[in-house]
Amino acid sequence: MGPMDDAKNELVSRLVELIKDISGLPDCRNVSKKWYNNLVRRVKLLSPLFDELKDSDEELSDDVVFGLDQLKIALIKAKDLLRSVNEGSKIFQALQMDKIAGRFHQVTEHIEAALSQVPYDKLDITEEVREQIDLVHAQFKRAKGRMDWPDLQLEMDLAMARREKDPDVSLLKRLSEKLYLRTIDDLKGESLAIHDIVISSAGVSEDCFESMSFLLKKLKDSVAIRNPDFDTPEDEKVLIKRRSPVIPDDFRCPISLELMKDPVIVSTGQTYERSCIQKWLDAGHKTCPKTQQTLLHTALTPNYVLKSLIALWCESNGVELPKNQGNGRNRRSGSGNSECDRTAIDTLLQKLTNGDSEQQRAAAGELRLLAKRNAGNRVCIGEAGAIPLLVELLSSADSRTQEHAVTALLNLSINEANKGSIVNAGAIPDIVDVLKNGSTEARENAAATLFSLSVVDENKVAIGAAGAIPALIDLLCQGTPRGKKDAATAIFNLSIYQGNKVRALRAGIVPHLMRFLKDAGGGMMDEALAILAILASHQEGKVAIGQAEPIPVLVEVIRTGSPRNRENAAAILWSLCTGDVQYLKIARELGAEEVLKELSENGTDRAKRKAASVLELLQRVDAVCIP
Repeated sequence: MGPMDDAKNELVSRLVELIKDISGLPDCRNVSKKWYNNLVRRVKLLSPLFDELKDSDEELSDDVVFGLDQLKIALIKAKDLLRSVNEGSKIFQALQMDKIAGRFHQVTEHIEAALSQVPYDKLDITEEVREQIDLVHAQFKRAKGRMDWPDLQLEMDLAMARREKDPDVSLLKRLSEKLYLRTIDDLKGESLAIHDIVISSAGVSEDCFESMSFLLKKLKDSVAIRNPDFDTPEDEKVLIKRRSPVIPDDFRCPISLELMKDPVIVSTGQTYERSCIQKWLDAGHKTCPKTQQTLLHTALTPNYVLKSLIALWCESNGVELPKNQGNGRNRRSGSGNSECDRTAIDTLLQKLTNGDSEQQRAAAGELRLLAKRNAGNRVCIGEAGAIPLLVELLSSADSRTQEHAVTALLNLSINEANKGSIVNAGAIPDIVDVLKNGSTEARENAAATLFSLSVVDENKVAIGAAGAIPALIDLLCQGTPRGKKDAATAIFNLSIYQGNKVRALRAGIVPHLMRFLKDAGGGMMDEALAILAILASHQEGKVAIGQAEPIPVLVEVIRTGSPRNRENAAAILWSLCTGDVQYLKIARELGAEEVLKELSENGTDRAKRKAASVLELLQRVDAVCIP
């Protein structure tokens, strides 16, 4: 038996194994059930073809091997989709039904296209099997030609449940049935699935997370009322309290290691207990305690999603909910906040409105300092009407006035309400203009302002449409070390939106990022990897990154990098290798298998998953890749 026979046997055996794996998947119990079952049923019908080929001694022609290889890739995608759907959050899938339907349709198209590539007349198969394959192919072709739309009633119920503070009992019962969340155990599993999404995903909006948490809480209350037998008995609740359940690491503050009651996010993306990180900042520290990265700004963004999950975990484990000792979000200038000097602010606004150019410059500088000083001032300045006046000064011919204005807006944007006021005042195009043409300091602070505003999802679209991406890439390449960091952070956050990924890619960002990646001493490796990881999820990004010969440096980062960089490098490698044997061959030759095995044991949770996925891909092509 020669190498070609070995390769043929390996390919057919892999197809048999894939169909067996898909056929053996458990029943689906969520909103994707119809799409899931149809796909599994059709794939099962392919089994006789490969059973016959496995038993045949016939040598396969090149075009047959090509067609079967395409089918293998399609079935791998089908298996991955089916698994993710079956194991994922039911509520998340219900809120994303259109996207889930689209993914099933894409897989169906891929399998149908692969089946069209196989020249069946060159195969040694019986007439009966040929008829069955023709039937299956026809089914996939019909399925490709029509898209099964989601459950309209479920969509309406979900929309109504999200709008109402206390949804109707009958509506919640319907949702409970349709989502297969009928028992407390079902809901505990759902809570864990949502938690996994929160920890691992960067591309899901905060609104979506809040909706998931809200619906989970309401469904849990509804199920507990309708099924008292499933509720935890009082004596068991006492035992749970005495057992002091282990607090998940993600719920502990990295500083105090205690359960968080008011979690907030800093500019590096890390979450801390508000009081702990505020003490750290008040002590004069300018870095993130966990990552040691320099903070771009000291804004603390409430992590409402994590707060909701902590509340659900506390309730499920009989733990008393942490008492929130105050949240700066609701403080108003009218509540006696002594930190706000309204008289001084009103005087400065008069100078902005009626003063000469020197008075305007000085007033903008004063407002910049006041907005930096404390949260009370930021609220007062915003309420006093300063924002539209500062936006006008962004077009000032005086560079210092322009610097003061954009920096004042940056400091004001730390307040959530002010973000909306800045955007409503039409500031985004003017900030982008400062980013393109301002002084070095003004450009840097314009980039930081755009990052701050882009925390709101709809602003990502407006900022990208205003032409910010090419200007940010220019700052990324030509700016000071601080300017490069500001630009990179803004680009990363904007690229969460798909349209901005395309803008960044077409503006030629990848070669610059690869240069940073290969310059270990340049100080931009962390940012380059983070941006590349998010761009690699887009097909154009995958192609652009692949053209830059990235595999050697990615393997080296996985071998020697920091935990976060190893995680991002593994994510990029996974995106590149999925469906591309050539990249897998290169990775294997560079010793990727060994470093990935080590990462799968010692990396972060996400790094372990990505490393294991690449290792699985390497194993699948073992016989094909090794001569």
